[in-house]
Amino acid sequence: MENDRKLTHLNESGEAHMVDVGSKQPTAREATAEATVTMPADLVERFLAGDLPKGDAAAVARVAGIMAAKKTSDLIPLCHPISIDAVELDLKSTGHGIRVLATVRTNGPTGVEMEAMTAVSIAALTIYDMVKGVERAVTVENLRLLKKSGGRSGTWERS
Repeated sequence: MENDRKLTHLNESGEAHMVDVGSKQPTAREATAEATVTMPADLVERFLAGDLPKGDAAAVARVAGIMAAKKTSDLIPLCHPISIDAVELDLKSTGHGIRVLATVRTNGPTGVEMEAMTAVSIAALTIYDMVKGVERAVTVENLRLLKKSGGRSGTWERS
């Protein structure tokens, strides 16, 4: 299947540029992303119980994810600095890992997909940092956008 949609971050000459969103009307926008941090089941229990040498890893990871969402435009070169209305960051056991789920909301001219993906990425890396003294074979897997809503393109959800 051929995709006729153009890459919006390339100008007519094929050079990278920041998309002009100045004339776009603000709309309610939301995006949810996830990643999984895999680790042995006993380490999952210790993580959730706050029983790690570095302390309450879950609290640190949540705060790191929220901070990361707010700093996305500082990290991803062509992202716009935007006003974020809310960041929800959830950490749940999968048995052999922690599922990191972030939902970001704004009312603005551009979406928050990158903010949700950045929140999940940094929260997952923070979990790794908090547990690496106990187990270095931890992995971060399946970073992906689950859904987004708002804007001209409307709602998209991973099937």
